[in-house]
Amino acid sequence: MRYCINCCIHLLPNDLHRQCFRCRGPDHNNQKCPVCRGENKIPLYTDSKQMKWLAVLEVRTDHCESWNGFFCLRKGKLCSLMFGLIIMTLVMVSYILTGAKHGLLLIPSPFHYGAFASNPSLMDNESLSDMKDYYQPSKMNISYVKDYPSIKLIIDTITSKIEFITRQRPDLEELRKQEPHMFSVIPNKFLPNSKNPCWYEEYRGNTTTDPYATNSYALYSKRFRIIFDYLRKVFWNHLYHYKDKHYRLRCLPHFYIIGQPKCGTTDLYDRLRLHPDVRFSAIKEPHWWTRKRFGIIRLRDGFHDRYPVEDYLDLFDLAAHQIQSVLQGEAVKERGKRTNIIIGEASASTMWDNNAWIFFYDNSTEGEPPFLIQDFIHAFQPNAKLIVMLRDPVERLYSDYLYFASANKSAEDFHEKVAESLQLFEGCVLDFSLRACVYNNTLNNAMPVRLQVGLYVVYLLDWLTVFNKDQILVLRLEDHASNMRYTMHMVFQFLDLGPLSEKQEALITKSPASNTRRPEDRSLGPMLPTTKAILRDFYRPFNTKLAQVLFDDAFLWKRT
Repeated sequence: MRYCINCCIHLLPNDLHRQCFRCRGPDHNNQKCPVCRGENKIPLYTDSKQMKWLAVLEVRTDHCESWNGFFCLRKGKLCSLMFGLIIMTLVMVSYILTGAKHGLLLIPSPFHYGAFASNPSLMDNESLSDMKDYYQPSKMNISYVKDYPSIKLIIDTITSKIEFITRQRPDLEELRKQEPHMFSVIPNKFLPNSKNPCWYEEYRGNTTTDPYATNSYALYSKRFRIIFDYLRKVFWNHLYHYKDKHYRLRCLPHFYIIGQPKCGTTDLYDRLRLHPDVRFSAIKEPHWWTRKRFGIIRLRDGFHDRYPVEDYLDLFDLAAHQIQSVLQGEAVKERGKRTNIIIGEASASTMWDNNAWIFFYDNSTEGEPPFLIQDFIHAFQPNAKLIVMLRDPVERLYSDYLYFASANKSAEDFHEKVAESLQLFEGCVLDFSLRACVYNNTLNNAMPVRLQVGLYVVYLLDWLTVFNKDQILVLRLEDHASNMRYTMHMVFQFLDLGPLSEKQEALITKSPASNTRRPEDRSLGPMLPTTKAILRDFYRPFNTKLAQVLFDDAFLWKRT
């Protein structure tokens, strides 16, 4: 090989060295030199053979002409090393100087609400993902807080800030101002001969009109289109014709399974569907009250067009068709009997997910939502029945993590996410009320695991501000798993469902459990004992309050 350090061309054999303009003398001009300007690039040759893996190599020594190649390289490495040492020193000093918080060498809690959602600058043209990026916690090494005593300090701080304060219930006129269209569609009186809130609505289309052409559930999801294709075929046959006008029966659910996720709601839904008098929405979890009516399809995708209430009512058309058939039967007309069919809806987000309020309703001075989901449901259905399925919040959180985490799942990773989430939650309760933190969208999106979903009593107390206690049935998954027949009988009695034959009851109670833990998740084993102890301490005051509200010590979950 040949090497000419002062040339424009690098590693050339003798036969090409004559092309080097610079070696011809002091009159060499870089601007006129075609090689220096990038024209007529010469291929790299090694031992007179052209190399295929590198097309062109140009070496210019204008910036280090006073250095030979060796010392230029050594100087660059030395500068990089010195720069790296300076940065490392600054980082170490930063950790040491900021380690006063709880005696840990940690950057202080990264989630502060100095610019809480009331800050209008954060609300203009920002999506959910933008808000999450704004509040994204700094990357920190949380290995220092893995030990139980260290995290216990954080939990003690959170516990000291817990106050269960009754919320102020908004009046009906305030609700009307927030959702005028919803109130214009749903009447305040329903048919007397149906257990469900049903009414007749005039249909102004003709036989060629597609009643579901603009339904957002059908437009955004391919798997729902089959359902709507069937509804289109039978739609006209189920209209009620009176005095040259056409009417369709509209219905809302008689009861809601409102929560919580990973607590057995899917299994309860699947068993109730087998009851001959129970009908559900065409989609198991519409999530309309909590998400779709605000235009949320997936939280990570931000907002889409809002789903109008008509789209939600379409989901109950199958049940409405069956109810209408009974209502128009001669036996019902003659004896004035009520149809026994009841409609249910089973979105597990209904109880707890009020994250969207901050983008649509005026913020209050305390950072708490002025309106909650239950306020609107109660405004239309003051007699609605609500079913809640709960489980040990510690086990719920781990199940939630295993189900929703996409990669790198492990007991150690779960522990780290719990520690980080506790720090974020602590940062909030230091400045704001418990309710403001529980319903805070940005905090909930920032926490790696959904700690707030297990704070059952906070949500239940807010539901009890609008609904009577006898309208809410609260079950435990642990009881359901150990004595399914007993819990299902409780549900049947709560919903005023008639008796079943032995065969029907066996079908409902002896079916395999639904939505159990996946085999690959089971292989990860249980959470770390330290993690369980940490979460037990965190949830203990909330479980204690829940047991007091329900007058049942089983909700302390001491034996699980």
